[in-house]
Amino acid sequence: MEEPQAIEHIGKSPGAILFMCGLNTIRSPMAEAIARQMLPQGTYIASAGVRAGERNPFVDVVLSEMGLSLGRRQPQTMEELEDDFFDVIITLSPEAHHAALELTRANAIDVIYWPTMDPSATDGTRDQVLDAYRGVRDYLLGLIESRLVEHRGSL
Repeated sequence: MEEPQAIEHIGKSPGAILFMCGLNTIRSPMAEAIARQMLPQGTYIASAGVRAGERNPFVDVVLSEMGLSLGRRQPQTMEELEDDFFDVIITLSPEAHHAALELTRANAIDVIYWPTMDPSATDGTRDQVLDAYRGVRDYLLGLIESRLVEHRGSL
């Protein structure tokens, strides 16, 4: 897998972060839930997809293993976001990365690419599928911890 992109912020950590993937059903809501738990309370964190998707029950299972929940949150597209001002957009799929670059062409918003596997492509038993989702969860947890928490200001 490609190495996640890093961007240096000067002086402060981002106050508003958007996680973006294709459907906002797996990777970006997982990243949003993890970041909400780990980042300071005043940080605005959201997630969205390029296209509309359906909530994925495996995400609920692997997040609950960490004591996290999406609550009643449903997948949303960029157009459905309440706020569209972000300091940084972290994209988790090629489709989302291209869409974010297009959206921010005329804006001073950092777009960072963290290539993340789509676990929905995993075949096998329920345990094997859950292991793939846990792998994505843990990968995102590690990136958020190392890029957004430990080294505030270095994505």
